[in-house]
Amino acid sequence: MKRLIVTIVAALVALTSFSRDLDVKRLAGDICHVRISADNDSKYLLLPIEESAKEAEVEVIVNNNRVRTLWIRLALSHIDYYAPFALDEFQGEEVLLQMHVPSVPITLSNRGWVGSDLCVNNLRLSDKLDFSSETSERPEYHHTPEYGWMNDPNGMFYKDGEWHLYYQWGPYGLVWNNMTWGHSVSKDLIHWEHRQPAIQADALGAVFSGSCVVDHKNACGFGKDAVIAMYTMDGAVQSQNIAYSTDGGNTFTKYACNPVLVADIPDFRDPNVFWNEETGKWNLILACGQQMRFYSSADMKEWKEESKFGKLYGAHGGVWECPDIFPLPTPDGKSEKWVLLCNINPGGPMGGSATQYFIGDFDGHMFTLDDPDRYTGGKALWMDYGKDHYATVSFYDAPDNRRTVIAWMSNWEYADKVPAIDYRSSNSIARDLFLYEGGQGELYLGSRPAKEYDNAGLDKKFTVKGSTVWTLSNNEKEKVVITYDQKNMKLSVDRTESGMVNFKHTFPAVTIAPVHKKLTSLRIFVDSNSVEVFGNDGEVVLTNIIFPSAPLTTIKANQNEKK
Repeated sequence: MKRLIVTIVAALVALTSFSRDLDVKRLAGDICHVRISADNDSKYLLLPIEESAKEAEVEVIVNNNRVRTLWIRLALSHIDYYAPFALDEFQGEEVLLQMHVPSVPITLSNRGWVGSDLCVNNLRLSDKLDFSSETSERPEYHHTPEYGWMNDPNGMFYKDGEWHLYYQWGPYGLVWNNMTWGHSVSKDLIHWEHRQPAIQADALGAVFSGSCVVDHKNACGFGKDAVIAMYTMDGAVQSQNIAYSTDGGNTFTKYACNPVLVADIPDFRDPNVFWNEETGKWNLILACGQQMRFYSSADMKEWKEESKFGKLYGAHGGVWECPDIFPLPTPDGKSEKWVLLCNINPGGPMGGSATQYFIGDFDGHMFTLDDPDRYTGGKALWMDYGKDHYATVSFYDAPDNRRTVIAWMSNWEYADKVPAIDYRSSNSIARDLFLYEGGQGELYLGSRPAKEYDNAGLDKKFTVKGSTVWTLSNNEKEKVVITYDQKNMKLSVDRTESGMVNFKHTFPAVTIAPVHKKLTSLRIFVDSNSVEVFGNDGEVVLTNIIFPSAPLTTIKANQNEKK
């Protein structure tokens, strides 16, 4: 295989001494060529990043064709960390990374020093990724990206014994941008294997959220059991596109006639598709501003709008995003109800982003609420009352007819401010959804930890006999306090003294959930940077991230059965 030649174009006003590994050629304006030679063992070009810098345009050019445009905060005044640019995709090709970086103005203090030199002088090739600089342990059993930024889970499905999790991934730094579908796979929902990026940006824009289905009937013509992704491209407008995989979801081919559904409003995104056996067609639910739209199709290429939902119902403090809709059995097992998940940002019960839900019926054309009064006047039902549970969506074809979901474990109020080195954000543990009756007979949505965790020894279980306070702590006097107030039927989590909390004023918080039935049990999952609390095995849930200086390994319960 031919040696890889990478040409980098970076901002430059004056040329100083560059790394001896780089061949620099000066261009006019804020551009220069930095040429390097890499053999087949060099897998990454390490880019120096400064989070406070403005984003620089980086054009990826192969054979004189621009194949991708990236936006990267290249270092000008100091280096916060390095972001890898993967080279294996371009082995044997001549590649040009054309960077346009704003230069630091010449002043008396810097005496003509040019900030862009810092970036160029510190470009490095590497055969591997070195995460030895991390200051805290990664979560033991929560999914994280290998590196870079992560937010919404996308396109999840189960096939051939593997759980496939795609996610909104920004590879070139720890802040949101350059959205790509990252890909991880697990056999047990605990241990995750990172695979190559699944779907990347193209001329239509960046790759936003979406869903995957397994086409068992070959209704779309891409092959029996093909995995088909439907996702939003965010460019000049937001449009819906499809891609298909014939190797189980590892690689995708984009449909040649994309987009298949175009925008008529600015916020038009996050398609969630499923096969409706009763109608013999695909159904699509799409987030459109502060409503959901329903569509139907025989082949996922031509779509018919069926109805709209949500204008008068639920919380409307922010844009609606990341929908999902599915049936669940009623508590008596004699019938089923449909649940519509609607993620909203901002407008959550504890501030910022959260997941609300609606219960009703769906006939393939229209979603109808069971009890509209539960959702009028700004009233809403919330799936999780912690600060850090958002973009909740389910796996397609989960085994045993389960409806299994994962959420992004962060909040848009401070997602780009949380402490991070090498990667930023993790996902919640997987949860199996169910319907249950409250004290007055109303239906609510519950989410218990997926059964894969039952015998893994990851959680602490408690029998509850009245008002109780559980204190999670370490030797550094950092703590999280969980309180069940039986008299007022409230369950709360206090993380105000949980460690590092001062990076954003909305982070130190006490989150409070209503309890619809008396608590008899509590399960607590504590990982290095999170606490997930499940009352009555998922009837009430609070998810909060934390940043202690040492693990919270001590749990003490103070129970008062009289209250």
